Amino acid sequence: MNYQYSPNRFSFLPVVVKNLLIINGIMFLAGVVLTRFGIDLNGVLGLHFFMASDFHVHQLFTYMFMHGNFSHLFFNMFALWMFGNTLENIWGPKRFLLYYILCGLGAGLFQEGVQYIEYVTKLSAYQTVNMGGGMIIPMSEYLNYMTTVGASGAIYGLLLAFGMMFPNSLIYLYFVMPIKAKWFVIGYAVIELLTGIFSSGDHVAHFAHLGGMLVGLVILLIWKKKGRLY
Repeated sequence: MNYQYSPNRFSFLPVVVKNLLIINGIMFLAGVVLTRFGIDLNGVLGLHFFMASDFHVHQLFTYMFMHGNFSHLFFNMFALWMFGNTLENIWGPKRFLLYYILCGLGAGLFQEGVQYIEYVTKLSAYQTVNMGGGMIIPMSEYLNYMTTVGASGAIYGLLLAFGMMFPNSLIYLYFVMPIKAKWFVIGYAVIELLTGIFSSGDHVAHFAHLGGMLVGLVILLIWKKKGRLY
């Protein structure tokens, strides 16, 4: 069944977007508070490399509700509000939440694959890792440092959906410079790809972002074929 847009049905803050904002905010505050008691919530709920001892399957879901710092949280939540409002109003809460979660899960799996390639090509030959400052740790311990947090993979899926569904809508870079949504999405994808290939040590999961977009693309193409995109 296709959704027919009606101004009377548009919500400024639809239910799923609202609850995602609340949950992410609560989890961030919980992490800050628990740190004072010696508990690293990102270490518990963040996504560890699947070969690490601290990896658990549920982290593929929980990692997307954790964030490294306030700016990480703020920009992800701003994008969730900015693009998620329109998408949820069109798709409805169930389909929007399904899309969001699947993009997040896909991003996590994509990141796991990239980390495995990194492990095989760069790390598997070593038994220890020099962390600097004279600190040398076993490889098994180092693998637990390979942790991913953030809703960015799911957010990039939302960005792709908005760009595909409303390609000529204007997005204002830095609230000043107008750019069509389709070029905004393409530009971000190219930047993430190039940065992921050529950058090192920036602690950003660029390929997870691309993974979220790729999963989103597959879902959107399936829905489009079935006439359920709008």
